[in-house]
Amino acid sequence: MRLSEVILRLGHRRWFATAGRLLMPLDRRLIRLTGGRLSVTGWRTAPPTLLLTTRGRTSGRLRERPLLYAWDGDAYVVIGSNWGQAGHPAWSGNLLADPAATVTIAGQTTAVRATLLEGAERDRVWPQLLRVWPAYRDYDARSGRTLRIFRLEPVRRGG
Repeated sequence: MRLSEVILRLGHRRWFATAGRLLMPLDRRLIRLTGGRLSVTGWRTAPPTLLLTTRGRTSGRLRERPLLYAWDGDAYVVIGSNWGQAGHPAWSGNLLADPAATVTIAGQTTAVRATLLEGAERDRVWPQLLRVWPAYRDYDARSGRTLRIFRLEPVRRGG
């Protein structure tokens, strides 16, 4: 069994979510230091990960968070699962307050604008996210809330 298959199976376990929350600061540093080549979950076998930078809605400080993502055309789709916890993750509130953000993938940083997806648009991308991380279904059931899904559209400069 490949590492990616093991990770996908373990993602459904509560203890894995707890470990993930604890490893998040290490993952953020590792992604930043290696230009996105390495993550706590592995190398090329890991689900696709980006580093999202938002502006804190209260502090005004820049906040970084590694997130799994799916492609939607030329945009990225991310979900505020918060590992199945009852509360929304802080980064999702930051995007609601200020949708301007950046994503860093493999050392390349791109300015993006976030849109909260609802209704049919949300339903359309849900299967894409489940292909990346099937445990989102468990996190959704466990959280007792509607998980926020954002489409991160690259900002076109000039022209």
